[in-house]
Amino acid sequence: MTSPAGNPSDPSDAVRPLLRTRQIREFTDEPLSDDVLTAIADVARWSGSSSNQQPWRFIVLTDAPTIRRLGETGLPQTRSLATASAALVIVLPAAEDRAVRDAYDDGRVAERVLVAASLLDIGAGIAWIRSEHRQAVNELLGIPDDHLVRTVMALGHPTDAARQPKAAPGTARLPREETVFRDRWPR
Repeated sequence: MTSPAGNPSDPSDAVRPLLRTRQIREFTDEPLSDDVLTAIADVARWSGSSSNQQPWRFIVLTDAPTIRRLGETGLPQTRSLATASAALVIVLPAAEDRAVRDAYDDGRVAERVLVAASLLDIGAGIAWIRSEHRQAVNELLGIPDDHLVRTVMALGHPTDAARQPKAAPGTARLPREETVFRDRWPR
């Protein structure tokens, strides 16, 4: 039920999609539509960034051989790319003085893409590119040396197995009383 202002009367119901957002790492071979890929790219580019600098650029990958090679390059952190039908590559400036700020912005994009994928009833998973693999990734994707890739979002339609919960209901997170405190750290 919603109030006259259009706000849910139960805040827990309003945030439920966020609580159900999860990583998916196994995908079917069904391709994603261009409309879905455009929606995901728009969510990425509209993500907030430090001082609204929008440091990232994005490469939408749909070429399966390129996605597989990218996945093989960064194993084991990129294993979700083995079955992804698409990927969103987050490209950032490589300047050392930006590293912390850009890592924060990179994470904001990744989380928003996870949420968007959930809302679109598709799957997304974070594939992380370790520093020792960044040059190979740049070469594979034609990215200039003054930029780097830290995160690739694997995208696709989840397999039935991937949609199954990994933990029993109510056990996926520590209890609230162990993780959320009011006014000060507990004694």
